[in-house]
Amino acid sequence: DVLLITGRGKRAIEDHFDRSLELEDLLERSGAVDKLRQVRAITDLAEVFYVRQKRPRGLGHAVACGAAHTGDEPFFVLLGDVIVPDNSCLNRLKEVHEKYGASVLAVTPVEQHLVSRYGVIAGHEVEPGVWKLTDLVEKPPVNDAPSNLAIFGRYLLTPLIMKILPTVEPGRGDEIQLTDALKELLKQEDIYAITMECSGYDTGNVLSWLEANVALALESKEYGPALRDSLEKLLG
Repeated sequence: DVLLITGRGKRAIEDHFDRSLELEDLLERSGAVDKLRQVRAITDLAEVFYVRQKRPRGLGHAVACGAAHTGDEPFFVLLGDVIVPDNSCLNRLKEVHEKYGASVLAVTPVEQHLVSRYGVIAGHEVEPGVWKLTDLVEKPPVNDAPSNLAIFGRYLLTPLIMKILPTVEPGRGDEIQLTDALKELLKQEDIYAITMECSGYDTGNVLSWLEANVALALESKEYGPALRDSLEKLLG
């Protein structure tokens, strides 16, 4: 199952995963078999459910909106503005969770001057690419950051987090931060992190959003070669 936490003005997301009978009929009548297959594949990916976050109150609050759906089972959290084309990261999160029986976060090294944009972990490496956490710091000052390993929008969390989230005190803007809940979880359970071996894009900033569009377009069999030629001409 996939649960999407959406908000006001995000109805297009729900429509994207719903069937478009008009479009399917048009493609079928025009003989566009491959495109029809692609359109239908979207609706067959999974059982998709939706919960509306009535007002933006932070990532922690958004995750808590899914409590009735996740129940007593571990679950993935994937941030919509973080694009990771290679899904092997999720398999790695699952492997480490099954080995240690704990929540697992995906982290990626960032340049030191950028650490203040992210949640950052502290801990020690227990095996290559796997860290056992001792602390988490949300958007630390550059000189106070415990590492340059930034949390990167992919989590596998144990059910206890859903009991902790309602107890977290709201911070600036009346927002409930997931990092604050994870700090409380760390007092009761171990938390691990894996360093991502695949590329990803945090589209929350303009440059990375542009990079993501270009990189993914270049991978397109239909448009990639022509776009590459255009870019080479522009770059001289």
